[in-house]
Amino acid sequence: MNHAGEYGAIRIYSAQIAVARRLWPDMVPALQQMLDDEIDHCAKFYAAMPERGSRPCRVMQLWSLGGSLLGLLTAMAGRRAIWTCTAAVEETVHQHLDEQLHFLENRDTGLHSIISSIREEELAHLEHAETALDGAPHSRVRTALRSLIALITDILIWLSTWGDSTRMTRALKAARANGTA
Repeated sequence: MNHAGEYGAIRIYSAQIAVARRLWPDMVPALQQMLDDEIDHCAKFYAAMPERGSRPCRVMQLWSLGGSLLGLLTAMAGRRAIWTCTAAVEETVHQHLDEQLHFLENRDTGLHSIISSIREEELAHLEHAETALDGAPHSRVRTALRSLIALITDILIWLSTWGDSTRMTRALKAARANGTA
């Protein structure tokens, strides 16, 4: 799933960069850096698959199409929509990565290490988006957009991991009930 999510992020940033080059060229360097990070993350997850007997996600085309569409629509809606999209996706992904780190801590140290390093870059993307939005007036539209993007991201994560996410959720609930989480 992480591989698919990174692929979706690549599509989001690629579409946003295509629009920003014409409308907001000053945004392109930051978006390009985020895109470069996502390409690196995708490659790391892809490289980790064979050793774990994993294969690309069943709904990869959904991540691809959804990412491209989301990137295009938010870029056309303006600067704030771009950073709102980044903040919503990265915040949702960050929560998912935190859950994975807890779950993997004593199960797969190699994957734990990969996710831990990626988590820091994803957090930097979130912080950049939050900083870019700092001082911008809050609006119901922006709040609704952020909530909608976060919900869609959560749904795609669930669709991509339905068996694994259910097992991970059960294990995390059990750990919390035992006071080990």
